[in-house]
Amino acid sequence: MKFFIDTANLDQIKEAHDMGILDGVTTNPSLMAKEGIKGEEAIMAHYKAICEIVDGPVSAEVISTDFDGIIAEGQILAKIHENIVVKVPMIKEGIKAIKWFTDNGIRTNCTLVFSAGQAILAAKAGATFVSPFIGRIDDSSWDGVDLIEQIVDIYNAQGFMTEVLAASIRNPLHIVRCAEAGADVCTCPLSSILGLLNHPLTDIGLAKFLEDAKSLK
Repeated sequence: MKFFIDTANLDQIKEAHDMGILDGVTTNPSLMAKEGIKGEEAIMAHYKAICEIVDGPVSAEVISTDFDGIIAEGQILAKIHENIVVKVPMIKEGIKAIKWFTDNGIRTNCTLVFSAGQAILAAKAGATFVSPFIGRIDDSSWDGVDLIEQIVDIYNAQGFMTEVLAASIRNPLHIVRCAEAGADVCTCPLSSILGLLNHPLTDIGLAKFLEDAKSLK
């Protein structure tokens, strides 16, 4: 399973990259605003800076909801860097746009997916990635990881090439469960990735090793 980091913070992207486990980045307008990145020129420059750090897919989201607007925005984004993947919402005009992008050699990430039916449409249109939001599904009293498993089973049965990108990750357990469910990619905050490092027995064991090492001096 590939690890993407869901942020626009360059320091966090560099930290994940330096760990040697980073495969890509997902971003959106909200994450850009959180970093104080405003204005088209600044946003384009920031996407380019991210692409220069990460040797992998970088999802850049459109904000238009009509076909022509999505296409126009997507073409601009795709020209920033070869690593850019155009992030398109799961709406009718978005599916039409994903098909157009696919036919014209532009990779896409279909976002805001909450059902297997939506995931089937995204795959039929040729999306490179499909992003089910499992945390938000959990918030509605359903199990988001069950949806990941269902989509993975459907894609395997039908031979779809679209990769399942588990999004809206809230904690390290989500990452582990998505790996068990067969997700191709997991995108999450740096805190969730770092949370995988933690275990009390590791801390206890390391403290014992260090204490024993002192007695050898």
